[in-house]
Amino acid sequence: MTKERVLILCTGNSARSQMAEGLLRSMGGDKFEVESAGTVASFVRPQAIAAMAEVGIDITGHRSKCLDEFLGTAFDHIITVCDNANQTCPAFPGNAERTHWSLEDPAEAIGKEEEKLAAFRTIRDQLLIKIKEFIDSN
Repeated sequence: MTKERVLILCTGNSARSQMAEGLLRSMGGDKFEVESAGTVASFVRPQAIAAMAEVGIDITGHRSKCLDEFLGTAFDHIITVCDNANQTCPAFPGNAERTHWSLEDPAEAIGKEEEKLAAFRTIRDQLLIKIKEFIDSN
């Protein structure tokens, strides 16, 4: 069985796309080959790592990648998880199905550390629902 190739994009590949990649890898089983990237590379935010650990998914081995690493690569699905990435996403070869999920950037949360972590939990939980729907429809 051939795995469906999925690329998940956001701006910095530091939070939303990293959490979505971890969720789809964990929940999608052998059905998907998943990558994530940003319009620019940055770093995986510690709050994203912590929020994912709370649901038993370890993304400590993830690294932030720039979408340039994947130009010329064919994907079955391209999912953008922020408006900026949706607007600037380049064309990829093949007939990838494009999906856009407009999610707030938890990295922009202000306040004490617990308040910031709460923003990451909220986005993780929203992604959990969207990933379940994606898996069910594919």
